[in-house]
Amino acid sequence: MIYVIATTHMKPEGREAFIAGHKECIAETLKEKGCLSYEGHISIHDPNVYVVVERWEARDDLNSHARAPHMKKWREISTPLKVSTVIEIISDAKVEKF
Repeated sequence: MIYVIATTHMKPEGREAFIAGHKECIAETLKEKGCLSYEGHISIHDPNVYVVVERWEARDDLNSHARAPHMKKWREISTPLKVSTVIEIISDAKVEKF
């Protein structure tokens, strides 16, 4: 099983658009092969921090997710609305940080 934790610092003026856009992304992602869960959360400490928690059956499923058409669209929408993103991919063997 693969876990992904993606932490995004949103621009305050783009916060609402970011969250609304991600809801559409969630709906499409949950239909993907190997997606066990995919949720977005607002930090309780900072309203401009958004955390996505994902679970995937296999790394191949996660790799396919990254290439999905709705993810391309999401990257185009979200890029101007965020300051930065840190992604951690956690598997049985290791933790990768991007």
